[in-house]
Amino acid sequence: MSDDRVLPAQIVHVYDADLFWVTSGANQGDGLDEAGLCLPGDVYQLEPDAAPVRLVLTQGAGNQHLAAGSGFGAVGDRIALVARHVFMDPQGDQVDILLIRHEASAALFALPLSPVGHRIDYTLLEAHEDPGEVRLSDLVCVAFTTGTMITLAGGAQRPIETLQPGDRVLTRDSGPRELRMVAKATMRALGSFAPVVISAGTLGNEGDLVVSPHHRIFLYRRGAKRLADTSEILVQAKHLVDGEHVWRREGGYVDYYALVFDQHEIVYAEGIPCESLLVSEATLSLLPQELSAAISERLPDLAHRPHFGTEAGADLLARVGRDTIFRKKRD
Repeated sequence: MSDDRVLPAQIVHVYDADLFWVTSGANQGDGLDEAGLCLPGDVYQLEPDAAPVRLVLTQGAGNQHLAAGSGFGAVGDRIALVARHVFMDPQGDQVDILLIRHEASAALFALPLSPVGHRIDYTLLEAHEDPGEVRLSDLVCVAFTTGTMITLAGGAQRPIETLQPGDRVLTRDSGPRELRMVAKATMRALGSFAPVVISAGTLGNEGDLVVSPHHRIFLYRRGAKRLADTSEILVQAKHLVDGEHVWRREGGYVDYYALVFDQHEIVYAEGIPCESLLVSEATLSLLPQELSAAISERLPDLAHRPHFGTEAGADLLARVGRDTIFRKKRD
């Protein structure tokens, strides 16, 4: 049976494909293009003054169309997936970028499936004419996986998949807080969606903590142990990967669960502090459609301010060393 449902409008942000161009390689000077015109090994950069363009999309029966509020085009214009390009950033992380076409004007746009920055070298590894099953809203997932033990207000722990709206969860800064919803999405555990496994004990966690790569872990280091400008830092799980204590688990499918509160909170997962889902227009546009649609439908007016803390990137961890963060293993 075909699925003719029209899903709620989703917001994505794209770049003019000509502004993501080859700075070194055979196609130097050319912008991102169809798969057959791109050569692996070429190095791309996002133009320093490139600004994202906002697209509001409606989706149904596998097609995407522009809705009111888009930065260009007209309501009802069709958006087509043209290609999927796989890049490697300077830290060795995979960055997938979808090439999309605005059918009415034939203009091409680059849609990163994970955040990209200006003046950063992205080396093209592969270019595929078939973009696969990825939808335009399958971008960044910030969530826990099945079996993650979440600490409740009274100190007991329960698997995340058993939590329900109304349950009171212990938060670091606000004490017991009522859970507004638990949103779930099932993803292929590949590329930017392959979960990160933080082995038991690495950060003082009681069991293996398995989260999406962009999920941020909260670290508190003060005095001589301070790592950044503030004592409180947030670090994406993917930046903790060392191949030994923290590693990526690829293959098959993974169920991701996102916890939503009235505010952006720090909760305890496997005994260590981690962020809850930050709800804003920008983050909703980066979530898998299953998650963003559920949140937009049930909590349409919810908007969070991000939790205070220094964002710790791969460069900071490389400078201070992961050993300064990881707990010593017991003999």
